[in-house]
Amino acid sequence: MSLFSFLIYVFVMTFTPGPNNIMAMVTANQQGFKRSFCFCSGVGLGFFVIMIACSYFNLMLKTSVPKIECILTVVGSLYMLYLVVKVFISHADDEDNEKGKNKGFFSGMLLQFINPKVFVFGLTVIASFVIPFYHSNMSLILFSLFLAGVGLLAPVCWSVFGCLFKRFLTKYQRGFNIAMALLLLYSAAALYMEG
Repeated sequence: MSLFSFLIYVFVMTFTPGPNNIMAMVTANQQGFKRSFCFCSGVGLGFFVIMIACSYFNLMLKTSVPKIECILTVVGSLYMLYLVVKVFISHADDEDNEKGKNKGFFSGMLLQFINPKVFVFGLTVIASFVIPFYHSNMSLILFSLFLAGVGLLAPVCWSVFGCLFKRFLTKYQRGFNIAMALLLLYSAAALYMEG
């Protein structure tokens, strides 16, 4: 296995803007790092469950990917459009933001199960870099833990960014929300176009 290629692929796929990272940054900006970390923890757990599933069911899923990917693309794109609207209309003093109802642990975990990027990432990274070289239960679990750790680290870094630039982002809240909504819209469109 080419460790360098594996790491490059993993870090590019997890740290680039996507629903996990954008929602983590928005949550940190509006609710603070503590509530954002709840969301990120849900992302990490969901990521781990999906990586384990991709590890053990990779060959079986590979034969039915077109059907699964199409469904996930539609559902994921619709959910991202919902997130676009939520981000676009959100304000720092929204009642929902104060209570943290919409962007907590379960929201972060749920996002993983309807995010086609995570499934496609899991299938490709496991099929390309792990399964050809490692077959034991322990190695599959360790790779899944590593991938989930990176999947947790990426939104945490984006959350820190949201906290560090809170004053700036609050001052330009409307522009920030529009930019983040457009990035989410682009993510949804890209997933739909690829699907």
